[in-house]
Amino acid sequence: MLSIENISKTFNPGTVNEKRALSSLSINVEDGDFISIIGANGAGKSTLFGAIAGSFLTDEGRIILDGEDITVTPEHIRARSIGRLFQDPMKGTAPDMTIEENLALAAGSGGWLSRITRREREELRQKVALLDMGLEDRMESPVGLLSGGQRQALSLMMATINPPKLLLLDEHTAALDPATSAKVMELTDKIVREEKLTCLMITHNMNSALSSGNRTLMMDEGKVLFDIKGDERAHLSVEDLVRMFRTRSGRELDNDRMLLADT
Repeated sequence: MLSIENISKTFNPGTVNEKRALSSLSINVEDGDFISIIGANGAGKSTLFGAIAGSFLTDEGRIILDGEDITVTPEHIRARSIGRLFQDPMKGTAPDMTIEENLALAAGSGGWLSRITRREREELRQKVALLDMGLEDRMESPVGLLSGGQRQALSLMMATINPPKLLLLDEHTAALDPATSAKVMELTDKIVREEKLTCLMITHNMNSALSSGNRTLMMDEGKVLFDIKGDERAHLSVEDLVRMFRTRSGRELDNDRMLLADT
């Protein structure tokens, strides 16, 4: 479904700020995979997502989505097939527009709100009700008045209202309080499962990386350190992940954000 073949990316080459962010990285993603990606800061996780989404062109390698080579396809074209959520809840919505207007644009209902029928309005309201946040009674409220968790849940719905071929979740619960994070993660699991989406999710929470989806992939220094699934993954603990990192990388995992998230 998604084939990433030996992609590399170096930022600011030939300068004192040169940074090799991806190094001959290859991943094969099967249709329906839900892969949790972990790794310390600077491991290349968000850079990988940027490469897939087309935020920049890679220096080498190929990216193939659903049989189509999209290596040099512009980002706005890829966005038709790729949904993406960011860590910042403010990035996925237009704050001055209402909940209904945001959803209408995401759904592509006639191109603009004035063209939406009464039936389509009711369908949008019913979809919002599935979030179980009471937002169906606030459809005319500006999104800027919502909490961070409400905006992120709405962003998730907007990214999947027309199911994409691929969904990228870039630590989309990291900026939320624990209770709200759990709620949005529950919604994520539900939507991915019911829509049978293919999904890649970056997380700093190693427990979540083992409990969400069907594969866990750890990155380090722009490469895949290990990729586990099935029975092997089912019997792993966070301590096992830390040990595997030490064995494969030759050094200790000293990223406090990852380690403290699971205490």
